[in-house]
Amino acid sequence: MPKLSNRRDFLRTLSVGAAASAVAFKVPYVFAKKPVTLRVMGTHVTLQEELRQRAMKELGINIEFTPMGSAAVLEKAASNPSSFDLYEQWSDSINILWQAGAIQPIDVQRLTYWDEINALTKTGKLVENAKTGAGDAPNKILFVQSDGTLGTQPTEQISFMPYVHNVDSFGYNTQHIAKGEAYKTESWGWLLDDRYRGKVSLVNAPTIGIFDAALAAQAQGLITFDDIGNMTINEIDALFEILMAKKQQGHFAGLWTSVPQSVEFMKTNRVHIQSMFSPGVSACRGQGIPVVYASPKEGYRAWHGVMCLSANTHGHVKDAAYEYMNWWLSGYPGAFIARQGYYISNPQRSRPLMSDDEWQYWYEGQAANSALTGTDGKISIQPGEVRDGGSYVKRFSNIAVWNTVMPNYDYSLDKWYELLNA
Repeated sequence: MPKLSNRRDFLRTLSVGAAASAVAFKVPYVFAKKPVTLRVMGTHVTLQEELRQRAMKELGINIEFTPMGSAAVLEKAASNPSSFDLYEQWSDSINILWQAGAIQPIDVQRLTYWDEINALTKTGKLVENAKTGAGDAPNKILFVQSDGTLGTQPTEQISFMPYVHNVDSFGYNTQHIAKGEAYKTESWGWLLDDRYRGKVSLVNAPTIGIFDAALAAQAQGLITFDDIGNMTINEIDALFEILMAKKQQGHFAGLWTSVPQSVEFMKTNRVHIQSMFSPGVSACRGQGIPVVYASPKEGYRAWHGVMCLSANTHGHVKDAAYEYMNWWLSGYPGAFIARQGYYISNPQRSRPLMSDDEWQYWYEGQAANSALTGTDGKISIQPGEVRDGGSYVKRFSNIAVWNTVMPNYDYSLDKWYELLNA
């Protein structure tokens, strides 16, 4: 061993030796370490492969998507929180998940873009003169209150991270049904119009389809609700008597359970008019099917996307879940999802990643200056087209009801399944 000339040489040698020892111990650990796997459960609406691949590349984590139909994903999540780490669906699922203890509060301090999230989620309105709409506006179920309930008083904990949202209605094929006028002649009542008997479908999601049916029945003058967002037992009974009679008359061609199935219904000419989500309309147009997304004079059925933490998500997986939530509001996902007609809670961050034409069409309701593609890369918007319903503000200023789990949800669920099985 060489002689050390002084204390400084000794310390330098000791330092090098310690570093070498650290490397010797750490290298095997580094190579053995597995990336965190984040399990995301939701629907085909947001669980798209391009987003999964992009997120994995940018975040350096492994992400598994489990897409299912609306009713199936909610049932599984509520009954088995160990089956997912993050849940993506709609705000009408929150009360069920929260009451079941399937999700845990989200800390707003860990959400990088919380301050950018617009007023829709936090107050229920984009602009002051907008119609709030009946039912569970997102601000009513967002904040975790001191007693553990959900309410409107802002706190540091929330039940879901707000991200995608939209207003829904019904789509109709103009090869078979004459095009109506937005907000003036287009009506929910068309879904129960005898002229379209045998060519009608509703979405098979009890917390959604019931409102499409209720809005249709009320528009036809068949029933009146005191509060369509909180139906009484008698009102539910009366509504399902109407629906049961319609089914027995062969009015419905079936009920769809996923967006791809709704597209297939239109593609095969099984239906001419049906409950629809924006991606389904976009997909139909991309395949050359002339589907109009109605702007009902009665107002839209609105929904807000929710991203929730499983009650069983902890440690490094929980850290990865926050990274993924923040990624969703970082710009790219919002620009991507706009191309299927969805809005993001902090749109200004996504605007630079959209062309001026895309922004003007999807958010401002202006005519497209060029052909625009959907998320599948196919042209879904032709030059000169204007978005059905107009701008972001106009569409969200005309809400009839929000997707809602009513106090009488359990009773309405039984009636829904009776209708399915009849």
